[in-house]
Amino acid sequence: MVAASPDTARSEFGTRMARLSIAWRQRIDVEFKRHGELTASKWRPLVALARLGDGVRQKDLAATLAIEGPSLVRLLDDLESHGLIERREDPTDRRAKTIHLTAAGRAAYRRLKEIAGKFAARTLAGISEEEFQVCVNVLDRIEARLNATDAVKVAS
Repeated sequence: MVAASPDTARSEFGTRMARLSIAWRQRIDVEFKRHGELTASKWRPLVALARLGDGVRQKDLAATLAIEGPSLVRLLDDLESHGLIERREDPTDRRAKTIHLTAAGRAAYRRLKEIAGKFAARTLAGISEEEFQVCVNVLDRIEARLNATDAVKVAS
């Protein structure tokens, strides 16, 4: 691979990050399928729910996944039919639903997390802890800047 000029590398950074994100998700999806686990459309909401915590509202889960409510409903219907989640009436707002992992959903999440951990270890092999930490720190700074930009845009 020919090294890009610093200006080109900076201007194409977002495109490169997007390609990397897509490639990572495609590879992890293959790993999950290879182990007989869920497809991306099913594992993403399951993982997000596990990270957000039990009892998250559907609209908050949809926002986290950056998908529309009706698309999420179909995914949740599928997860519920497989016994991985259950929907309950929100005790503070009867119009809203909260999502909860079942015992089977928590077990599936633990398997996904283990597979993902092994995949990450293989993929990141040869990258020193120092290099990795620098990368994480840079990504954190970029994320913070983007979030601050979003906050400014919402406030205006």
